[in-house]
Amino acid sequence: MRLRWQTFLDSVQERGAYGTPQEAERAARTVLALLGAHLVGEVRAALAARLPETFSVILLNPLQAVEPLSPERFVRATAAWIEGATERTAAWDVSAVLSVVADAAGEELTAQMLLQLPPGYDLLFGRPQPPE
Repeated sequence: MRLRWQTFLDSVQERGAYGTPQEAERAARTVLALLGAHLVGEVRAALAARLPETFSVILLNPLQAVEPLSPERFVRATAAWIEGATERTAAWDVSAVLSVVADAAGEELTAQMLLQLPPGYDLLFGRPQPPE
């Protein structure tokens, strides 16, 4: 089921402790554009179907990535795209958005997303995996 725009944005704003909905939206747009470059096929389409339409479009028309980014590089890339962000604030932004994405996706789809991403993203999604 597709989340409503306001529900998604309110959740991101709450998790990120943002002062305004605009800050939450900026973080969501940036993180989803970067995430979209790392997900492919049915997994990306299934996630897009659960997000508000505006964010689905962003996910499905991602920034281009030359190679999969490690979690650390994903955070650095987020910091580069958000004016005034540092790696520390970008890590906060990424976790706020991706934890809401994981809730929207559900456990099964989140597990499928994590299989497409380099190791370590489980922490960014707020879903730490047990060590192997």
